Amino acid sequence: MRIPRELEKLMVFGIFLCLDAFLYVFTLLPLRVFLALFRLFTLPCYGLRDRRLLQPAQVCDILKGVILVICYFMMHYVDYSMMYHLIRGQSVIKLYIIYNMLEVADRLFSSFGQDILDALYWTATEPKERKRAHIGVIPHFFMAVLYVFLHAILIMVQATTLNVAFNSHNKSLLTIMMSNNFVEIKGSVFKKFEKNNLFQMSNSDIKERFTNYVLLLIVCLRNMEQFSWNPDHLWVLFPDVCMVIASETAVDIVKHAFITKFNDITADVYSEYRASLAFDLVSSRQKNAYTDYSDSVARRMGFIPLPLAVLLIRVVTSSIKVQGILSYACVILFYLGLISLKVLNSIVLLGKSCQYVKEAKMEEKLFNPPPASAPGKPPNKSQNKCKPAQENLSASVTSQPVHPKENVIPLLVASSSDQFLTTPDGDEKDITQESSELKHRSSKKDLLEVDRFTICGNRID
Repeated sequence: MRIPRELEKLMVFGIFLCLDAFLYVFTLLPLRVFLALFRLFTLPCYGLRDRRLLQPAQVCDILKGVILVICYFMMHYVDYSMMYHLIRGQSVIKLYIIYNMLEVADRLFSSFGQDILDALYWTATEPKERKRAHIGVIPHFFMAVLYVFLHAILIMVQATTLNVAFNSHNKSLLTIMMSNNFVEIKGSVFKKFEKNNLFQMSNSDIKERFTNYVLLLIVCLRNMEQFSWNPDHLWVLFPDVCMVIASETAVDIVKHAFITKFNDITADVYSEYRASLAFDLVSSRQKNAYTDYSDSVARRMGFIPLPLAVLLIRVVTSSIKVQGILSYACVILFYLGLISLKVLNSIVLLGKSCQYVKEAKMEEKLFNPPPASAPGKPPNKSQNKCKPAQENLSASVTSQPVHPKENVIPLLVASSSDQFLTTPDGDEKDITQESSELKHRSSKKDLLEVDRFTICGNRID
């Protein structure tokens, strides 16, 4: 009976993490791209002081911005109305199969896309002294653009199928699609799960629930546009939206409750999962962070905000017409409101994350020296607080040191955020007497190793 409360705490925290990464694309990323381009265009004014034209973080920001702009213009060649009528003409059982196939394809695309984007960031920011052993930045860039475009189309088909289900008269398709969630219980409840596997499933559920929220927003926008933004139609959509959200929540609660019961896992494990996610957030806000805080969420949960952001921008710009000075003023005010929401959300998340890290007694792991640093240097004692993380609220990836050739191998070693943070499975009472044996056993069952970190995660700092 404790599972629903602990699970929902984890879900709420994870959803706000995804929201923070999602809002970053609309708010801070355009500002960072503008600053990077400003530095690039004004470079002749103050000469080359550094060996690099741009910092690695600025290179990644420009790449993200260019990918967003290109994919947005490519999405104009995809007709949403034609896709809607094409899907509406299919039979109910065919649409049910299509929707299941789209869910599987979305997970595969997310995993494949993260590797593509990491490869792009790696090739674009690696030191010039290293001998290049890759196929080049330009092919990786075109692969990333193609991935974001195809993934955005896939999510658009998902949203269109859901829209067709909402607009069907007998609601049979919507009922069948919601019953599909309960099939997920059969496929997972009666399998053996360990804590690490449950952590993966929890992250996947967080990402799936947040994506469904965005899909419901897209469906509501499209329907409200068709009814000339009549507020009365919103109350017609409200019961269906509540049914979709309630079914997702009920399935997650039942699934996790029986998985923990059958595998003898206590409800306290969800507080460990929450502390692991909080550790990622706090460690990515430090000056010596290994990766950008918006990318750490993507690698941990498999949530990639770029395709979803492209689709949402495409739907909003086609549904809402901006004409006149007053309309542009409203757009500016709305953008400032998004920035305020992003900053407020980041402050609250960082404060909660520091609280969760302190409760889990993980502060000492935040200030371990990075693996590529000079050996024998102890961490600064004045940094052993959570306050530096709060001071670096808006800090992100700003620099990338050039490592000598003899330190190439330590770059591939897992970072401090990949170390063991929670208690491994099994009874381990005599920790002080069996510390060496515990270290050997726990190395295989690290919650923070269960993520999507690649070489890029240990590279860009």
